[in-house]
Amino acid sequence: MTLTNVNSPLTLNNGVEIPCVGYGTYKTDPAATATAVTAAIQAGYRHIDTAMVYRNEEGVGQGIKAAGVDRTELFITSKLWNTDRGYEATKVAFQKTLDRLGLDYLDLYLIHWPANEKQFGAEAAKINAETWRAMEELYHAGKIRAIGLSNFMPHHVKKLLETATVKPMVDQIEVHPGWTHADEIKELQAMDIVVEAWGPLGGQGATVLTNPTMQEIATAHNKSTAQVSLRWVLQQGVLPLPKSVHVDRMKQNMDIFDFELSPTEMATISALPNLGGQCKDPDDVDF
Repeated sequence: MTLTNVNSPLTLNNGVEIPCVGYGTYKTDPAATATAVTAAIQAGYRHIDTAMVYRNEEGVGQGIKAAGVDRTELFITSKLWNTDRGYEATKVAFQKTLDRLGLDYLDLYLIHWPANEKQFGAEAAKINAETWRAMEELYHAGKIRAIGLSNFMPHHVKKLLETATVKPMVDQIEVHPGWTHADEIKELQAMDIVVEAWGPLGGQGATVLTNPTMQEIATAHNKSTAQVSLRWVLQQGVLPLPKSVHVDRMKQNMDIFDFELSPTEMATISALPNLGGQCKDPDDVDF
């Protein structure tokens, strides 16, 4: 499949199409979110990613409304936070998310983090299964066009599939130079799950954008290190979710379809050591 712009579609395992690059809103100040989302949509993004825990769903909804683009042209994702896991709680939380966004349906809804054994012991798998059962019901009711996961590693997904009646369509994990999750990406893709990359530019405190190797490759292509990072993600068949509140950078992050990294460049970037980022192990988190 040839991808020519940020809205070139990838097809999920249920046939729903998702734009191949999304606009992320993690850590966007709630007061600035509406303006940023409107600007992103006006710049050309149609895929917007948020989450309850970002505390900016209202702003995302306001930005969508102000942009004046038909709802059917947009692909909107949000996520269920950890304190809302479980069958009944998931359904309540989903409706609150819809209300905050001011929407009638979501295009994609994700479980933000797996319940892990560190916190829940032998109950972890059951909690994930019950949460997923609620997601399946919402999906079958037509309130969500696609359902998926976030921060689930392949072993979490395999456990979930023991009880799931609907296969997850997406898994959103941290992916950027220095934190590749290369084996996990291949394993998830082999399960026919689209992998999304959160933090594709490394995030606060990371040195992805200032790394000398990244700078050298960027110079060779007359591109920025951000563009090289996003291209590296995309060439792995992974959907990046860059975030910026600056219109010029929003547009720059869209301009990644007129060059290609060579196999050597891809391998060089993939071999970079840890360059920072959140880099959390989902089995070790306690939130």
